[in-house]
Amino acid sequence: MLKPNLFNLHSHCLKRLFPDGICLLLAVNLGVAAMAATGPSANGSPATIAPGTKTVNVTTHREGDITHFSVENKELCEITMTFEMGLENLKGSTAFPCTVTLPPQRVTEAFTLSPRDPAAKWEYSYTNYYKLGSQCARHDDSYVYQLPYASGTAFRVTQGYNGSFSHTGSNKYAIDWQMPEGTPVYAARGGTVIKVKDESDTGGSSIKYDPYNNYVLIRHDDGTLAHYCHLQKGGCRIRPGQVVEAGDFLARSGNTGFSSGPHLHFCVFKTKNGRERESIPVKFKTAGEKAITLRTGRNYKASVIESASARPAASDSSHQGGVVQ
Repeated sequence: MLKPNLFNLHSHCLKRLFPDGICLLLAVNLGVAAMAATGPSANGSPATIAPGTKTVNVTTHREGDITHFSVENKELCEITMTFEMGLENLKGSTAFPCTVTLPPQRVTEAFTLSPRDPAAKWEYSYTNYYKLGSQCARHDDSYVYQLPYASGTAFRVTQGYNGSFSHTGSNKYAIDWQMPEGTPVYAARGGTVIKVKDESDTGGSSIKYDPYNNYVLIRHDDGTLAHYCHLQKGGCRIRPGQVVEAGDFLARSGNTGFSSGPHLHFCVFKTKNGRERESIPVKFKTAGEKAITLRTGRNYKASVIESASARPAASDSSHQGGVVQ
């Protein structure tokens, strides 16, 4: 049921330059708003204010009349950032609002500002938002995903694509499987681990529990991201920066965060801009079918995993169970 927002309101600044060259800093770095401040969150709910950011920072510096805006991205994958500007007697090197995708682990110049009339005062204000992921990602639609649980086990899809309970809007192509807590979860596709959270032991059927969601976020080689959610406390077996293959053991399922019962939430998505992302419909291989779209209410048995690291035995061989949204 989770809708990762991956949303951060980075800062809001206002500067004024007077003709005599004095620069008055009126307001700077009012705060960082983040959904689960360091990573994914749910349902597009309002952001909360945090005092600062360590992973993404916007900086400015001047060279003559030119103000350079740069972004330091310490995340392990691209970020997509949108800038909304208020300008007086200034022009940008790009049109605003502007959205840029910035590479990981480096400082990148986003744009510059210059005065239209250098002899007159100028001022600017800005707000910037970012999400993990690239707006340039193009999903490889030929790729067929493995079911994210052990070979030979079967679990029921309790909410599939376009599910009326919570799989709408940007989360329309997510899948929920009913799954007992502690069930081993495996990578449906290989990639690089971007974020891991597994310190929470709290969950419930209200949005107020959303910050307590445990998850794994993996970047695929086509730039899309996979989100595995509601994981068990202390259940993750991988670390950020680690490269995994399809079938590698990631974590154990749980019931943390905004969850009405034990289940695994899985979604593949790309980033549209600093505020929005879009989920992507994907096909799965099962024990009996090669490339199918999963349907709500059906049980699906996992096929033999083609490549995988050593992994523990599944906690149960099959689960039919009732519906868990």
